[in-house]
Amino acid sequence: DLLRIPEEEMHKLRGDKIAMIFQDPLSALDPIMRIGQQITEAMLLKNKESRKNARKEFNQKLAVLSEKMKAAIAEGASDLPTVDVKEIDGYIKTFDKFNIKAIQLENSYNTARNAVSEIIAMIDEFLFLVEKHQKVNIPATVKGVIRKLKAANNKYLVSNYADQLNAYMVALNGIKSDKKDPAPAVEQFTSLRVLLNEILAQPAYNFFRIGYYLYKNPSEDLSLMPAEEANQMAYDFLVQDYMTAFLQLERAAVAHSLATSIASKNDAIAALEAGIEFFKNGGFTKKQAYAELKNLNKIVRATIDPLAVIKDNIAYTFGSALNTELEKYFFYEVNNPKEEKRFAKQTAKREALINRGKKVDWKVVPKSVVPLETQIQTIITVLSRVVDKFKADVANVSNVDLDQSSVALVDYLKETASRVVYKITPRLAKEKAIKLMEEVGIPEPRIRYRQYPFEFSGGMRQRIVIAIALSANPDILICDEPTTALDVTIQAQILELINRLKKERNLSIIFITHDLGVVANMADRIAVMYAGKIVEYGTVEDVFYNPRHPYTWALLSSMPDLDTNEKLDAIPGTPPNMIYPPVGDAFAERNKYALQIDYEMQPPMFEISPTHFAATWLLHPNAPKVDIPQNITDRIQRMRSRGAAPAANVGEEAQAPEAPVPAPAEEAEAQPEAEAQSQE
Repeated sequence: DLLRIPEEEMHKLRGDKIAMIFQDPLSALDPIMRIGQQITEAMLLKNKESRKNARKEFNQKLAVLSEKMKAAIAEGASDLPTVDVKEIDGYIKTFDKFNIKAIQLENSYNTARNAVSEIIAMIDEFLFLVEKHQKVNIPATVKGVIRKLKAANNKYLVSNYADQLNAYMVALNGIKSDKKDPAPAVEQFTSLRVLLNEILAQPAYNFFRIGYYLYKNPSEDLSLMPAEEANQMAYDFLVQDYMTAFLQLERAAVAHSLATSIASKNDAIAALEAGIEFFKNGGFTKKQAYAELKNLNKIVRATIDPLAVIKDNIAYTFGSALNTELEKYFFYEVNNPKEEKRFAKQTAKREALINRGKKVDWKVVPKSVVPLETQIQTIITVLSRVVDKFKADVANVSNVDLDQSSVALVDYLKETASRVVYKITPRLAKEKAIKLMEEVGIPEPRIRYRQYPFEFSGGMRQRIVIAIALSANPDILICDEPTTALDVTIQAQILELINRLKKERNLSIIFITHDLGVVANMADRIAVMYAGKIVEYGTVEDVFYNPRHPYTWALLSSMPDLDTNEKLDAIPGTPPNMIYPPVGDAFAERNKYALQIDYEMQPPMFEISPTHFAATWLLHPNAPKVDIPQNITDRIQRMRSRGAAPAANVGEEAQAPEAPVPAPAEEAEAQPEAEAQSQE
């Protein structure tokens, strides 16, 4: 739940894991900053922060590992190498030191690779400008390439190419003062580019293995060996000399940490169940409630396994979740009487005016109250969710693969160490930005890179915003009506681009739109929302070919197509004022199929099929039978005849689940048919 995680956790998600495309591209672009700078800004800032966080995470996890290893040794864990508690510090110190060695080697190697990539970028830009008959600074470019060639002199990268690179440096030194004729530079750069690409295509060295080998054998030089051979030799040495014993100790630490967590969860279950009883009975004061919160949060935090690579999100967010619900409870405790008093006063005033024969053109604002019993149930749900999770963890502890968990922890430490050394330079960020601009369909990106937003059309600006959103390689992309401000032709191009990026980058996309045509073209699953709540949810076929909520019917009835000759339906009335939300179903005032209960209680989400749900009282077993409007049925049949949907899904009747009728509906259910007619 993104609303309940602390800001430092949100900072790790924002941009890196989740990115957003806005409705108006200019709301996400700085009008006085060049496009290229705006695309690279997030890369450079996130890279610096990511490296800093990675170093902190690595040190913290290693410290916890040391502590758990010592605890496992002290408790006499079986199948361990013959070491005492003091020797654990040696193992951890060795792991840290050879990782530092590996980080230094990898950092130097990455710096050299980046220099080679930057040379290729400089050559590409130079050749592009020459081809387009643009002005080029030959001496500056040649000097820049020579400088970068010196920076690329890493023995693990260029040991087999040293003589060839030296020859190019001599040749380039001979033409670096030529200011007019680009032909010699073009000739040298073209052949140098081929060699540099060959260098980058070499098999990579595994510096985690090599770091340990050189930590133990500092006088040897593995760069003289082929990468595969050096990697295998270093691996054999690492496993025999260190890693086998380290993994045994680590496995014992993981097992001890898991056992401690499970024991704490067993104790926490009883405390949480007592907490449920405490809140269930009501009558607690604010001081008592927050004291209970503090106690329960301390108990739940103690259950977290610090060596688990994947966080227990329910335990991590328990304190903030319970605190939020308690704040609501005490707000309603104060606000409910005020709302009741205000409602009674307004009602009495309105009735008095009517009784005096006055014309009253205003309505009483509905009561915005939440029964304290309902909020207590929400508090209990927060507690029950943790109890259920802990019981499941205790029951499944025998299924945990400790060997797999140990390997996952080492991989996590290696990955974290790699993040420490992954540095993006401005030149490398520029090349990544140009590739992104190419990916989103911007022509001549090397020229456009230095332009300002006002020099782009609306569609091109939106492509730039998409490139910025993709610059941190997110897992989830939120598109907030990204095509509304564009004309139809450009809309189609942007939608096609987003669909292509979704497949190529394996993205999950949340697409927010009012356009049902866009929905049909983009979505796998659809959530229909009204007044801030989901009223129907299902697959594309479920919602378009078997709609069950009156609001979905209204939307589909108002959508034009090529075959409809009749006047399209319009949804009557206006949306509710959400400052004063209605008591029952928010759509009731505009719904010609509304029942009396719709004005008294919000409908629950009824299951129509395992993939299809709708929140409407019409799905209740005791509700009157209401068919899908004829115009929608006709449209579905036309689409069905064209093979647009599986026949089984079209207009099929689904049996609503049995559900008890809520108390406010009793009067309405006595004469359901008459009630339906009166509401129509």
